[in-house]
This record gives sequence, structure tokens and C-alpha cells, in this order.
Amino acid sequence: MLPWKRVLRSLAALLLTAAVAVVPAATAATTAHAAEATATSSSGWNDYSCKPSAAHPRPVVLVHGTFANSVDNWLGLAPYLKHRGYCVFSLDYGQLPGVPFFHALGPIEKSAEQLSAYVDKVLAATGAAEADLVGHSQGGMMPRYYVKFLGGAAKVNALVGIAPNNHGTTLAGLTSLLPYFPGAEDLLSTATPALAQQVVGSDFMTKLNAGGDTVPGVRYTVIATRYDEVVTPYRSQFLNGPGVKNVLIQDLCAVDISEHAFLGLTDRIAFHEVANALDPARATPTTCASVIG
Repeated sequence: MLPWKRVLRSLAALLLTAAVAVVPAATAATTAHAAEATATSSSGWNDYSCKPSAAHPRPVVLVHGTFANSVDNWLGLAPYLKHRGYCVFSLDYGQLPGVPFFHALGPIEKSAEQLSAYVDKVLAATGAAEADLVGHSQGGMMPRYYVKFLGGAAKVNALVGIAPNNHGTTLAGLTSLLPYFPGAEDLLSTATPALAQQVVGSDFMTKLNAGGDTVPGVRYTVIATRYDEVVTPYRSQFLNGPGVKNVLIQDLCAVDISEHAFLGLTDRIAFHEVANALDPARATPTTCASVIG
């Protein structure tokens, strides 16, 4: 039988692998730098000279998910929104020392502070009074901390979460095994604080959702898939409160089989619903045909 410490490490590795497996990663520094240069120059996102138009008066800030970064997570959605006339920006946050490319692992409270500073930077550059936020996975949940506790409600018009971990995840039941391995939770908290904070029932999740899911003045949209294997059960992603629209992608297109990663990375049906959430006055029906829109 393996010593308990080796079992503990195996369990932690399993949890990490479950998250890593859903995010494309750069394999070398040169590849990552080339991807960022290509993405930002060819698509026009992260262009600080961009001025919002009358049709789209607010900049859109994209907030990546756990183990992702400001480029890889948005190679699909950023050009999609830029093509539709939005000023689009994305940030890296939650970096751990010595860990390149794989971000959103540090304490979520600190990540929210990074988001706060970044939104201020974007608003100053664009001259806009408010921004719209679109996030995938942790990136759809972490901004709620910024909005609720760091003054973000005065600077955010809408928050769109794609497969957001709003009430904690069981990782398809894997988190229920943690108490059986002494030290496993401490290991996760020390090595990758954001992972431990996203487990259902964590102190962070309890604080985030105490007193209600929403803050007045902000419009919330959640886009979820029934095939989500990372944020489970998938209905835990939905929010309650005024100004909330919860969307199950299969209600719009029953044959859409996107799971957690693809919903944010490549699903143009989800992208169409994001565009509707950003501009509800010009929204058009989202259907299976939206994939070619």
C-alpha cells in the first residue's frame, strides 16, 4: 500500500489535473510571447487607444479562468467581440511565483484587487464611466468579490459569467474525498489557494454568498452547460437575485455538447449569448444557427 503522503499527493494531482486538462497551455516562453503578440496585434484587443462607440459605450474586460491566462482563454471570444465593435481588454491575475502561463491560482481576494486596478486602468484609457466584465470559470465568479467588497459596483454595468464557479464545486464528487486524506486541504490551500477557495463550503464561498448573490445596480448573466465536469453540479453556477439572467446553453440549442472548457473557448452559441447580454437592447434569438453568426 502506498504511504498516506503519496496518496495525498495523488489526490491533489488528480484535482489539479482535472482543472489543467480543460485549459490549453503554451509550451514555451517563446510560444506564449508569440501568441500574445499575434493575438493582440491581429485582433486589436488590448488596444488602449480604442475609444468606445455610441453603439457600444463601455469597454469589455475579459477575465480568464483557473490555470488559464489573458491570451489562451480568449482566442475565440476576444476577436468575436472586437469584430462587433467593442473595445476589448484582458488581464492576467492570480499568478504564483515561478509559475508561468498558468494563472488564477493565488488567493482570490488578491486577484480581485488586481482586477480592480485593471478596470481602473481601462476606464482611464477609454474615458468610460463603467465597464462590462465577461469571465470564464473562476473569472466569472471572482469579479463578484470585486463588485461586492472592493467598490466595483460603481464601475461595472454588467457581469457575464461563462461556466462560473459561483457557489463552489464538488469536482464531480472528488472534493468529498479530501477529509479522508489528512493534510490534503492544507496542501491545496498552501500550494494553490484559489483551488481550495473554490471548493463547495469553503470560507471564501461562504463569505462571497452571504447576504445574497447580487449587488444592486449590476446586471448579471450566467451561461452554463449541463455537461460541465469541473463546476458541479452545474446548477450551482446559477445566481439568485434581481437583475439576474440564468441561461442553460442546451435550452437554446439542445445538440450543443460543449463542456466546461469549450463553452468559454470556442462555443459560438455561447458567444452569441454573451453579445446579447452585453447589448440587451439589440439582442437577437440565440439558436443552433448562431454558430455561423
